[in-house]
Amino acid sequence: MSAFAGLPERTWVNGTETGEVSVLDRGLQYGDGLFETMAAPGGAVRFLDLHLKRLAQGCERLGIAGPPQEVLRGEIATAAAGGSAIVKLILTRGPARARGYGVAGGEQPSRVLLRYAWGGEDARAMREGVRVRIADLKLAENPALAGIKHLNRLEQILARLEWDDAGIAEALLFSGSGALISGTMSNVFLVRAGELFTPRLDRCGVAGVMREVIGSLAAGAGVNCERRVLDLEDLNHAEELFLTSALTGIRPVVELAGRRIPIGPVTRRLQAALASQLAHEPGAAS
Repeated sequence: MSAFAGLPERTWVNGTETGEVSVLDRGLQYGDGLFETMAAPGGAVRFLDLHLKRLAQGCERLGIAGPPQEVLRGEIATAAAGGSAIVKLILTRGPARARGYGVAGGEQPSRVLLRYAWGGEDARAMREGVRVRIADLKLAENPALAGIKHLNRLEQILARLEWDDAGIAEALLFSGSGALISGTMSNVFLVRAGELFTPRLDRCGVAGVMREVIGSLAAGAGVNCERRVLDLEDLNHAEELFLTSALTGIRPVVELAGRRIPIGPVTRRLQAALASQLAHEPGAAS
């Protein structure tokens, strides 16, 4: 079963269980906000500190007065409790106080939490790998928004509309200048000569939580990991390729635009390191 299927089981807005938000909310009107999608196996969100760290960085970048950490942690714990789930947090600047893009001042941020059924990690995809295509759509470069997980996902939506083959798990995205950036919902890593590379995300793209985790695990596993500008040539010469996200962990890419790619030793070593770390994360015993 897909971890992404279905409507939410429960929803909360500003701490109250409801499915209603103001039609004036700037998140709805302008995409003026941020979100985090979190895995909560066993009823506890894993890597919560990293999710909240990225959210705080996004709030600072957008000038949104985020709620106190203890409020977020308490509400996330409530949404995650009661068994394995996927928890999505949306934080917006709040209802508009005047028409137009300008911020009037005094807006009160809105917190939306959604609890989805846990589909479980796709063990087969992690073991056997996935097929991936290259998107036609090119991402716009905007350093002011690079790295953060803001609400405007129109580029990813358009890229996802490019294919309907259920056998294709993901599409890789390049920027307008030709730099490899990410998948539509994942970060990408490639291996050459035993070294690990992942795209720099200082001009566009989302700096994923699992991307940061893998960077740390690589160091512990004796694998040099470098963040740098990558292009199509780098991709075409990749000896190993894998995708990461907070929900799916590490998925090896075994076919890219028709080219077969083997699952190599670096990918397997990092999968083992991640499995070991997840065994010590909250909810792992459930």
